[in-house]
Amino acid sequence: MPVTDNRIDARDWSLLAVLSILWGGSFFFNGAGLRELPPLTLVFLRVALGAAILLPLLRMQGIGFPSGLAGWRPFVAIGLLNNAIPFSLIVIGQTFIPSGLASILNATAPMFTVIVMAAAGEETLQMRRVAGVALGLLGVIILRGWGLETRAGQGLGILLCLGGAFSYGLAALAARRLLKDAAPLGTATFQLMASTVMMAAVAGAVEQPWRLPMPGPTTWLAVLGLAGVSTALAYIVFFQILRRSGATNVMLVTLLIPVTAILLGWLVLGEPISAREIAGAIVIGSALLVIDGRILNLRRRGV
Repeated sequence: MPVTDNRIDARDWSLLAVLSILWGGSFFFNGAGLRELPPLTLVFLRVALGAAILLPLLRMQGIGFPSGLAGWRPFVAIGLLNNAIPFSLIVIGQTFIPSGLASILNATAPMFTVIVMAAAGEETLQMRRVAGVALGLLGVIILRGWGLETRAGQGLGILLCLGGAFSYGLAALAARRLLKDAAPLGTATFQLMASTVMMAAVAGAVEQPWRLPMPGPTTWLAVLGLAGVSTALAYIVFFQILRRSGATNVMLVTLLIPVTAILLGWLVLGEPISAREIAGAIVIGSALLVIDGRILNLRRRGV
């Protein structure tokens, strides 16, 4: 049955803000890791270490492994669409385009999710949501700027990042249909375990990571941040929001990521905030209010 009105409560708005911080760091960690590691090997280390971090927590919570091939099938699908494909496409894309542009392209994920969910009959195609997502994407472009540079393969990098965003939309649909009652911690762990097997095969065949020189400490710190903060912890929060507020709403985090990145730069590093960035943040905030819909309903009642 299609969902007609997935609004977000105050708790999940807070979780979305937290998730935007956790995922926002992935673009920085990717950029640092790519200095010494090839992209597929970096993705493999991300999912493998992320799964290793979550496994002890899984045991502490007494959550058992799925039974048989049928039990693992949903997590293989989610691991493919939510980890292996988008992580690989975006990281490879970042070898051709700047991280800022990659984060803008990543912000198209809610638009793809709205379209995929409507095409699959899972959610109605509400014009409020379409308009809100489009407005939010405009806000991201205003806030970050296009960040275009003349680089070889830039068009390919853009297409790869858009492909990753589209894969996130497909993953949201698969999670909605296959993981309705799964515990967030178990879902996060099992999808990472499944994607670890996939990426071990792909990275091993393409890049042969055992032949690479040992990375330096800075790269290993970036890998640990990518695996622990932007993967293990982030996916626990992600599946919590998905379970409570729906697939389209959880992907709104990609609109928030550029805002939180700029705010963190201001709070932690003392970086100045420009008028363009303030304008972009205001547009994104307005878009989220439009998507949520409650302020529009209040206005109608007041008329």
